[in-house]
Amino acid sequence: MAAKAAAMIEGHPSPAAKLAALAMAALLAGCADNRAANGPPAANAPSAMAGRWMLSSPGAGSCAMTFGGGPSEGTIAPEGGCPGNFFTSRKWSVERDSLVIRNHLGETLAQLKPGDGGRYDGQSTAGQAVGLSR
Repeated sequence: MAAKAAAMIEGHPSPAAKLAALAMAALLAGCADNRAANGPPAANAPSAMAGRWMLSSPGAGSCAMTFGGGPSEGTIAPEGGCPGNFFTSRKWSVERDSLVIRNHLGETLAQLKPGDGGRYDGQSTAGQAVGLSR
């Protein structure tokens, strides 16, 4: 009973109770998402994107790329020898059911979809087949 009396003075919440309510509201606001606007996240993404991946293109070679950030977008740090213009890869994002790789200007380089075994497969905007694997 004394705790209730301490929390309420003349029917008004105490500053501590107000702060607790504000903190709870902020936490709950962080739970909201925008899946309705962007569609469901890809099966392998987004949290699984962080780390090192191998980008490959049949007949054009492959290179390692380090993906960072999250949960639905982040950065890419390509290593040398990337096929095509993938050496300019700098950003990734999950849009609808695809993983999109963009260059330093924000231009789309490729769209990939989740495949078997944690892979992503798709096409570059130049029409070449590309894949990402661990």
